Amino acid sequence: MDQEFAGEDGEEFPAFQTTIRKPVDVTGPGTFFGRAQRTLRFEPSSAGGWRFQRRDVEEAMPITVSVDNIWITIRNIVLCSGSPHNYMRMVEHIVAIKVGMGVDNLMIRVDSGDPPLFDRGSMDLVDAIESAGIAPGSDPVRYLTVKEPVTVGGQNGSFLTILPAEVSNRRLLIDCAVDFPSAIGKQRIRFPVTRDIFRHGAVARTNTTIWRMIYSKTIGQLFADVRNLGYTTKNIQVAGRWRYFNKPGLVHNGKSLEPAWHRAALDLLGAIALIDKGRLAGKIISYKSGHTLDVQMIRELYQRDLLCEM
Repeated sequence: MDQEFAGEDGEEFPAFQTTIRKPVDVTGPGTFFGRAQRTLRFEPSSAGGWRFQRRDVEEAMPITVSVDNIWITIRNIVLCSGSPHNYMRMVEHIVAIKVGMGVDNLMIRVDSGDPPLFDRGSMDLVDAIESAGIAPGSDPVRYLTVKEPVTVGGQNGSFLTILPAEVSNRRLLIDCAVDFPSAIGKQRIRFPVTRDIFRHGAVARTNTTIWRMIYSKTIGQLFADVRNLGYTTKNIQVAGRWRYFNKPGLVHNGKSLEPAWHRAALDLLGAIALIDKGRLAGKIISYKSGHTLDVQMIRELYQRDLLCEM
């Protein structure tokens, strides 16, 4: 175990559903069109759940953050509603806030299906939500857990397990491990989901290999899906076989745990946010999992009717 936060007896999220107190905008360079500026506008909402509203797609319906609207899970989670033109890419880094900060209802108006990419992971979004303020509503939160232990397995020994919550314990605990054949190596962290701990992990950037970075800046410029990527040595952690090629973040006891924190706080919680029936309680164990396995788990929970209200 590289880092463990106690705090199982610490903060609890409010018993009533929340939204934000006022609208707030966040702007940054595009993830997939790095030369363009992209803006997210967070707005209070009384409707249940989170929704994206594309302003650049005529007569587009809102895209509800839900397992029902998952479209693609290769490299990132893409949501789509109705027309294939009405999509939102890499939603996990945005909607993780729903779980990590306990914000139940939100409208996000966007000027593109391409989200902004920041130098501090999702911390710019967290700061925006905190500046807007979180307001409790009058509707009680519905807490869910799994009826029994559930595990899905993937390639190379990867797996994802969700254990039921203990009686009257409405917390979500995360035990997350990654294992890369690079300077990242093996990392494991464990923590309860609270706003303070989520804020600690939300600064974590995604990671890539030095070869992927070189490819994207050279030969990859010939291909449409790569040449516009907004990746820089500031907004992505670049790992070689034996060392990092830019300054690593979230160093603990001399070891950068940025990949584990990104995986746990943003990718994993972003997938959990696709549960649209309420807040999940229990324990999640993730080993070498990724977007595809995460989404497979959420789908299994729905298809097999494995969620129950606490």
